[in-house]
Amino acid sequence: MSISKPILVVDDEELIRDFMQDVFSRKNMQVILASNGEEGFKFFKTYRPTIVFLDFNMPKMNGIQLMEKILTEDPTTFVVIITGDGSIDIAVQAMKKGAYDYITKPIDLKKLMLLVERLIKSENVLTEKKILQNQLDELFGFRNFIGVSPQIRKVYEQIKQVSQIDSTVLITGDSGTGKELVANALHYSSKRKTKPYIKVNCAALSETIIESELFGHEKGAFTSAITKRIGRFEMANGGTILLDEIGDIPISTQVKLLRVLESREFERLGGNETIKVDIRLITATNRDLKKAVEEGNFREDLYYRLNVINIQIAPLTERKEDIPVLVNHFFQKFSEQMNKHITKISKKAMKILQSYHWPGNVRELVNTIERAVVFCKGDVLTEKDLPPNLRTQASNGSSIFLELPSYSLQLAEKMILERVLALNNWNIKNSAEHLEVSRGTLYSKIEKHKIMPAKK
Repeated sequence: MSISKPILVVDDEELIRDFMQDVFSRKNMQVILASNGEEGFKFFKTYRPTIVFLDFNMPKMNGIQLMEKILTEDPTTFVVIITGDGSIDIAVQAMKKGAYDYITKPIDLKKLMLLVERLIKSENVLTEKKILQNQLDELFGFRNFIGVSPQIRKVYEQIKQVSQIDSTVLITGDSGTGKELVANALHYSSKRKTKPYIKVNCAALSETIIESELFGHEKGAFTSAITKRIGRFEMANGGTILLDEIGDIPISTQVKLLRVLESREFERLGGNETIKVDIRLITATNRDLKKAVEEGNFREDLYYRLNVINIQIAPLTERKEDIPVLVNHFFQKFSEQMNKHITKISKKAMKILQSYHWPGNVRELVNTIERAVVFCKGDVLTEKDLPPNLRTQASNGSSIFLELPSYSLQLAEKMILERVLALNNWNIKNSAEHLEVSRGTLYSKIEKHKIMPAKK
């Protein structure tokens, strides 16, 4: 029998601890012994065992109380309650609350070893699942899309509801909120997950080449078309295609895209052959497409075709409760990657991170935490490890962000934008750098809030 981590035994009876120590040591298993609940929980947090034996009757903190603390810390832990022969009802109650099993005193050696065999098999299966899940998470990034806010829980629920159907999905939200991660989750949890998954950034393609990129072209279709080219829609046949920044697609291409949505067919540029495709279309944008329709920059019929199911991701400033979860997740991730032994984040550092406005959303937060881990020299990440602009905001009472009274988030964002633009004499490049957002995002927000330069 082999196990990846030590077994933790928590019992106030020295005789039981010695017995368990002897039994497991004979099987070459490492054992950690604790004589009370407080010591047991301390050892649990230090050694992170996957198998724990807990005596029910202990002073100060009984076995069920300790079990609840352990399972709150790590719900995947296998907890076995040790109880007296006449306390079966308590053991059953413990199992209802999450215990894996129970054993009674006096402990039967044969029953104990059969139970341990089952535990080790379960532990090995769990370890394999975790390894596989970690590989998938690293590959597809959905683990990075985490949070506890009502907004994020709603997104999770929407993903579950629509991943198994082929309806077109429009994902909306500010830059850096995680739109691509939602698209990834939709594809890799769908029935198309083993088929092609093609991503296209529409904003990165000029008007002259986007149609060829999406639908392909025949040899000789235009001057530089020296060979036939297969387009992204054709590549995605049978799978999913993500059109990111769909709001930047030219009107001329929108017409052809509308036909693909309606009939699932198209012709390559310069070709006569009608090509049929079986695809699931996902689109994403940080622009207000409804407003673009009103301004004549986006076709109304295409907008309604794309907006069958809308998944909206709120900016980080509207879901502050997600910040500690994200911070802890990413500081642990980067600590492991950089082989650093950072155990926690100071309260002051966390307070600064929670009070910051995060114009770049989760993307900016991830970059900030990575930088902080790089510069952290001890085992605690402190405010000194954070970028200067975050520390300045926290310490400078005259910061443009901290001067704002208690307004709605929309109004607060508008006031911040107006102040930064005025401060930089409406220099878009400088203002975008000040806010740490792209110029495209800044233009979108100016448009969204209808901000105009002050008349001189």
